[in-house]
Amino acid sequence: MIKLNLTQRIWFSFIAIILMVGLLIGIIYPISLKSTLTEETYRIIEQEQVRAMSPRGEYPAPHTSDVEFLERRDAERSVGHLVIGGNQLGRRLGDPVPTEVLIEMGQRAQEVERRGRYELTYNDATLFYVVFKSYTPEGEYYHITYMWDTYRDQMVNRLWSRLFYIMVMAGLLSLIPAFWLKNYLKVPLTSLGNHFEQIADRNWKEPFHWESDDDFEKLSNQFESMRQNLMKYDRAQRTFIQHASHELKTPIMVVKSYAQSVKDGILPKENIPSTMDVILEESERMEKRVKDMLYYTKLDSLKETTMEKVDFPFGSLAYQIRERFCMQREDVTIRVEGDKTNIYGDKEQLQVLLENLVENALRYAESEIVLRAEQRDQNTLIEVENDGEFIPEKEMEHLFTPFRKGNKGQFGLGLAIVKSIAELHKGEPELRNTERGVCFSIYLPKTNNS
Repeated sequence: MIKLNLTQRIWFSFIAIILMVGLLIGIIYPISLKSTLTEETYRIIEQEQVRAMSPRGEYPAPHTSDVEFLERRDAERSVGHLVIGGNQLGRRLGDPVPTEVLIEMGQRAQEVERRGRYELTYNDATLFYVVFKSYTPEGEYYHITYMWDTYRDQMVNRLWSRLFYIMVMAGLLSLIPAFWLKNYLKVPLTSLGNHFEQIADRNWKEPFHWESDDDFEKLSNQFESMRQNLMKYDRAQRTFIQHASHELKTPIMVVKSYAQSVKDGILPKENIPSTMDVILEESERMEKRVKDMLYYTKLDSLKETTMEKVDFPFGSLAYQIRERFCMQREDVTIRVEGDKTNIYGDKEQLQVLLENLVENALRYAESEIVLRAEQRDQNTLIEVENDGEFIPEKEMEHLFTPFRKGNKGQFGLGLAIVKSIAELHKGEPELRNTERGVCFSIYLPKTNNS
């Protein structure tokens, strides 16, 4: 496939349009023009025929013209007359015509009711003639007025030559808008291309806005929206790396310092078990944070894939999670409501979602956590409620932000993972203070038709 740049495409489009229009005109125009001029030829013949008639409609013998039959072909608008008929149909008056032409005219004349238009070919030329039938005491007479196609062909050639010059001039004049269009399209696209090159070099600080027609303005707005999203993503990525490195730095330093102390023999032997406990605890914290970071970044890639969604009862997850977390705080009761409510979604991801909500609730609950599910119109509502202290209103909108911690938060990715999983299921997470404490709500579509 031939690759063309913008300028070449514009020139190619203009040339193709001109050729297509010229081809259509070259095919349609002569046919239409000939049809129109043929009608005009018959009209001229009929006018001359009426003029040659007497006021009473009788046909006196036309004078014989000095112009021969074939010589009329060279005359542009020469009209000839002929009268045949009477008691003897072979009787004729007027201009002399060849016998074979006269025979064909006579045959046509006998078919006409009053007036008829006909044409015949003689010597590779077309002869148009009109037959008018008249009744007299002597019998039927046929006044035949004829005219060669010379007038029509000459008019077609003249008009066609003029049209050709007009098309040539129009083609030359069309070069002016072609040059203008080339510059008009090239300037904003060149500017847009320069901004794309800047973005390719990760330089997206310069905004782009083109005030022109609606299409270019819409394109510039779309580009600006993309630039803003890239800047937002870049900031989020930088923040993620900074927070991740900060969160991992502390346990790594603790593990390293304690391990170095054991290696150097600084710690007494009776403190080694407790030292190992600290190392294991920090290692587990670091492992948990690494897993959270990997899972959070994995959720971004899942947006491009199809999840394995199934229908399952809420209790199949809720009771499993309750058994897992009930021993972490024996003073807190975990209660399940709506265990038979069906949920449609990826069971593994929704399990991670509930685990993070329950783990977060355990840090704040005083005596009870409730896992609840119920149907709400076209959605399934999942709630995790605890009876802990209220969350300030100004903090609520930021808790789902990555690395945003509450007053007892640990890593700040748990609720961000909850939000990402909910969005992957076309759902929305909500947070509100209730009479009993704090409630996290997730609205999920009922079925895959949503």
